Parts: sequence; C-alpha cells; structure tokens
Amino acid sequence: MRILFLGDVVGRSGRDAVAAALPRLRAALLADLVVVNGENASHGFGLAPEMAQALFAAGADVITLGNHSWDRRELIPYIAQEPRVIRPLNFPPGTPGAGSFVVALADGRRALVLNAMGRLFMDALDCPFRGTAELLARFKLGASVSAVVADFHAEATSEKMAYAHSFDGAVSLVVGTHTHCPSADHQILPGGTAFQSDAGMCGDYDSVIGMAKEGAAARFWSKMPGERMQPAGGEATVCGLFVVTDDRTGLAVSVEPVRQGGRLSQVMPGGVSV
Repeated sequence: MRILFLGDVVGRSGRDAVAAALPRLRAALLADLVVVNGENASHGFGLAPEMAQALFAAGADVITLGNHSWDRRELIPYIAQEPRVIRPLNFPPGTPGAGSFVVALADGRRALVLNAMGRLFMDALDCPFRGTAELLARFKLGASVSAVVADFHAEATSEKMAYAHSFDGAVSLVVGTHTHCPSADHQILPGGTAFQSDAGMCGDYDSVIGMAKEGAAARFWSKMPGERMQPAGGEATVCGLFVVTDDRTGLAVSVEPVRQGGRLSQVMPGGVSV
C-alpha cells in the first residue's frame, strides 16, 4: 500500500496549500491512502466542518485531530456523524466521535487509521499505550487489515519514540504530530514499522510553529498572554511522509519525507516531480 500522511494543517495558508498540492501529490505518488492532521486548520485552533469537507474534496481519506479537537464547537455534532474525522482514542469514554477508522479501498484492501495523544506536557488523558493495545487486539496486520497508520499527537519525542517501539511490528506507520517541525529521523524500526517523530506542519514557516512571529515572540519576552495568536499568512510548506508497505505483511518497505512549497528545502520521494 502507498500511504501519504500530511502533518498539522495550520490556518488558511496551510489549508490553501494542501488544497492546491494534495491532488497533484496523490496522483504523482499513486497514493492508495491519504491521512491529514487537521486540528489546527481553523485559525490555528480546531477544525470547522466545512474545512473538513474541503480536505476530503482535495483527496484526504481520513482526518486526524489532537489537543485542539474541540476548539470549534460545531465539530462536535459533525464528528458524531462523520467517521472519517477521528480524535484521539484515549479521550475519556463518552467523548463524541471515535479514535479510529477503517478505510476500505476500491480494490478490497482495508487500512486501519488510529489517532492517539501523548500525556507528557499534555492534557491528563487515559493511557495512549493501553488504548492502542486494546484497539490493535481487534486487528491483525497483514490479515484483517493490509495497513495500520497511527498518528501519535504528542509533545515529547521520548514519548513518541517509546510509543513507536512499543508497537513496532504491529503497525505499518507511527508518525508524530503536534510540534509542527519536521524531524529528520524517518526510519524503519527493527520490527518493520516506519517512524518519524514529527511530520511537520502544513503552514507558513516564517512564523513560530505556524503562528505570526511578532505576537508569539512577545509572549516569551513579557510572559503576558496578550492578544489571541493568529496564524502566519505567508506561503506554506506542505510537509508529510510517504510510506510504501508490503501487503503480505503490512510492514514498511520504504519511508521518505515530503516537503513542497514555501521556505523549507523541497523533497519528493524517489525524485518524483509534481
């Protein structure tokens, strides 16, 4: 299976960049499955239903969330009826929506996409490790599903790495989100799981993790909250990860970063052009 994952979409700049780039990326990479983290799409905080619909129209199969899941309250009824938008599975029982979704491809293959959130320097949620283990007990990689993609939304790289090693061999890909800076540690772990600590954001990198740099920097100088931060509006870089798996085992064969547009150095898997 050919899997494209795009990191946190931040504000209008990120939304516009993904809307423009994703159809081309999907076609050029012959992607079977596209997963996009959309939790910062609405002014940097949350996801509005119409924005989710625009991401689906651009080519996303599943949208994952994170700690800003409920910043747009209108998403609450929407997520209850749209199973392709998933929130962290370790939110407390009774939380609207679900933490995973099984995508059925046109050729009959199935892929499980799950979303979990870390607890180190984050909200005190249920254990993401136990929650993921309980979910994976219901699916067999390479048998009941051809691939498993885990978006681990977390602050600390140590927690992301521990999570990835814990499920090495049981999932196709563990990719970190939330910190908005693409890490350079993409690799295939010993058990066959592809991993990168953070996919990076789809947003303007002339910023402080996607937010306008003047207001964000002022908070560090004064330690005062100031006005609500606004997303930077310059040209965005679309950042993500491209993974190819073996359908017999569900394990990764290759993993490569994707960076298109904006300020960062441009990278396309295998030298493919778009």
